[in-house]
Amino acid sequence: MTGQRIRDLRKEKRLSQTELADVVHVSQQTITAWENDKAEPSSSAIAALADYFGVTTDYLLGRTPTPQFTAKEENDLQVILKNTINGLSNEAGLSYLKNGGIDLDDESAELMKDSLERALRRAQLLAKEGFTSKR
Repeated sequence: MTGQRIRDLRKEKRLSQTELADVVHVSQQTITAWENDKAEPSSSAIAALADYFGVTTDYLLGRTPTPQFTAKEENDLQVILKNTINGLSNEAGLSYLKNGGIDLDDESAELMKDSLERALRRAQLLAKEGFTSKR
């Protein structure tokens, strides 16, 4: 997983393996070995890659699915998501949805959950970046 993420990030920046090797002070062969999961980057190389690509080390190591979130932040987000969904699923929430004329099938409920998760991720990223409303 680490190798694939390094490859994907390198390609997003349109870098050759040689160019990335220069950035993290290793050989092009080392980058190839990492990307093919034949070798694991050292902790200092992981830190350098994370800094260069603007992602967390947790993301590079496959601990989180989101490049900007640490494992703790990812866990916190999942707790918020679960609590929000549980709040919508309680008797009052279901009553509200039914009284509002909304009858969700399983697919629609899953789409709603995915949308909510994306919105929560975006809000958390904005909070991390120090977003303040201009209003």
